[in-house]
Amino acid sequence: MADKNTPVVAFVGLGSMGLGMAKNLLKHGHKVIGVDPSAPAREAFAAAGGTIAANPGEAAASADALVVAVVNAQQVETVLYGDGGGVAKLRKGGLVMQCATVPAAFAKSLGERLDKSGHELLDAPMSGGRARAESGELTFMASGSPIAFASAESILSATSAKVFRLGEAPGIGSLVKTVNQLLAGVHIATAAEAMALAAKAGADTRAVYEVISASAGNSWMFGNRVPHMLDDDYSPLSAVEIFVKDLGLVLNTGHEHRLPLPMAAAAHQLFLAAAGAGWGRLDDAAVVKVYEQAGDFKVSSPKK
Repeated sequence: MADKNTPVVAFVGLGSMGLGMAKNLLKHGHKVIGVDPSAPAREAFAAAGGTIAANPGEAAASADALVVAVVNAQQVETVLYGDGGGVAKLRKGGLVMQCATVPAAFAKSLGERLDKSGHELLDAPMSGGRARAESGELTFMASGSPIAFASAESILSATSAKVFRLGEAPGIGSLVKTVNQLLAGVHIATAAEAMALAAKAGADTRAVYEVISASAGNSWMFGNRVPHMLDDDYSPLSAVEIFVKDLGLVLNTGHEHRLPLPMAAAAHQLFLAAAGAGWGRLDDAAVVKVYEQAGDFKVSSPKK
């Protein structure tokens, strides 16, 4: 085992954000044992100096902490408790740091189960995208016991620019991430709608982008996603399907609390339309293609 400042980390999920996180852990002196179903992801991680395991249990057997950076609650469940799952092999007192976007109730239940098996949970969903994962500047919305935070300290330090400590109860972090995803999804959808209006009405869309970027209508998502629309480049940094899932989670949370969420519902329909048209694996900015197809125009514009 490594010392307390550099725990051995089992890392499951070497995808768009997970690979960058895992590489930063390596750079900061951790031994990292990675797991991912994708051969290219495994090869990229091994090339960076990481160790590869066949399944989460194999990775967790020699680890102090198990980081789970997958897509949804079902995948988290499989990683931890499925065949070859990690919890059965993780040492008593070991940390599970769950970074997926999951229902708050699931995170709360997970914390209770891990407590019964003698493990700690840090409910730590993340935000920032691939670029910030690669630069080690993610934002974590985290909740868990003081022991969980202490166990995760070196992991968070290696991968984040900001850690919000939201309380001791697992589930709070996931609830705040749900709120964030409501805003993120709506902002992407409204950015697409705004640029579609500009294009259909005959405006220079690159000029519109420059104006809005310096005006009150700007948002982080507008500034980050509209360049993809202007370049007609939807190479996936995130994906349409992610927001089909996440806005679905938002709406389920609203339903649970009997709160109408009409803005989130409208945005969800746009992402569903994009996925239904076959664009689900494209970058989430491809939601603009729903408008382009309906109106027979393009938002993209040649660079000047």
